[in-house]
Amino acid sequence: MMPIPLARSASGPTRRLLSIDALRGLVILIMLLDHVRDMFFLHVPVGDPMDVAAISPALFFSRTLAHLCAPVFIGLAGVSAWLYGNAGHDRRAVSGFLFRRGLFLVVLELTLVGYAWTWRLPPQVIYLQVIWAIGLSMLALAALVWLPRAALVAVGVALVAGHNLLSPLHFPVDSAWHVPWAILHDRTWIEVADGLRVRTSYPVLPWIGVIALGYAAGPWFATGVPARVRQLRLAGWGVAMLAGFAGLRALNGYGQEQKWMPGADALHTAMSFLNVTKYPPSLLFLLLTLGTGCLLLAWLERVQGGRAARCLAVFGAVPMFFYLLHLYVLQGLYQFCVYRWGLNQGRVFGFDHVWQLWLVAAVLALVLWPAVRWFAALKAARRDWRWLKYF
Repeated sequence: MMPIPLARSASGPTRRLLSIDALRGLVILIMLLDHVRDMFFLHVPVGDPMDVAAISPALFFSRTLAHLCAPVFIGLAGVSAWLYGNAGHDRRAVSGFLFRRGLFLVVLELTLVGYAWTWRLPPQVIYLQVIWAIGLSMLALAALVWLPRAALVAVGVALVAGHNLLSPLHFPVDSAWHVPWAILHDRTWIEVADGLRVRTSYPVLPWIGVIALGYAAGPWFATGVPARVRQLRLAGWGVAMLAGFAGLRALNGYGQEQKWMPGADALHTAMSFLNVTKYPPSLLFLLLTLGTGCLLLAWLERVQGGRAARCLAVFGAVPMFFYLLHLYVLQGLYQFCVYRWGLNQGRVFGFDHVWQLWLVAAVLALVLWPAVRWFAALKAARRDWRWLKYF
């Protein structure tokens, strides 16, 4: 297999970025699994929070695994922004790039991404999901990069750790604060016009804290930082966040509105303990997922020379290309099934077992690999095509 050149920072060797791309690639494949569930497991609905007593452990843990995706994407977006600046760009250039890319992602969510989910023109419903959240987080970071690093850390910690205090705050639809607060912290519906509603699926306020902390962690990847030191920092913070999650969750106190309860057996008790809120992400959700993400990144730093890590890095080098590609492939497959068999999911087509979702996701990853590999090579080779860096 021909090796794929990866994006290179002017200040450091490629290998330091391979682990980041590999982690992004890993969560992209997990995301693929979750989106196969979205398309072909609709007859087994999963709410949020999940009903631990009503769903199978296999479905619960598959869905919980997908919780890693958004925090890792957004945290690594912050790290990548710092790496962009460290490659010879001043703060003004970093801020401008973040502003342009954030605006691009917002427009993308409202157009190509939204259509891939709803398959309707004009749309009747617009879901403001993860690409929207990343875009708005980048727009916010474009302003926050002007802060000193200590102040940036303080803002990030305050938003991640303190936003749960705002959960009781809601505004009625006739209030001037209803729309901005729905975008920032209140997952709800916005009535735009007759026949058009907007769902703020990913309230953005805590995600701004995540991208700020990712940017603040960027210096760990500087040229002069030994790999061993970086790995220890990642592992240390990963363990600390998971310990904080376990301690706060055991107390059933701050950081998660939905309390855990003993279940019928140890497995269901564990499911209740791990059942954390994603919309907006609670403090415990972020401690669990970001802690796990730090440990995975520390591990990938150690094994990044391996074949599996390099394959994952190919997926992670072109995340937006893969995101759009897999959405349209899945939607095309779903529309073909509807055309062929009608609206009979669960009776004629679709899947009844979670292992089938894993199998289909694995097959699709292999099928999409040549296109992803081709685009990654194109992106690495054509530095003169500036638009490629947005994908």
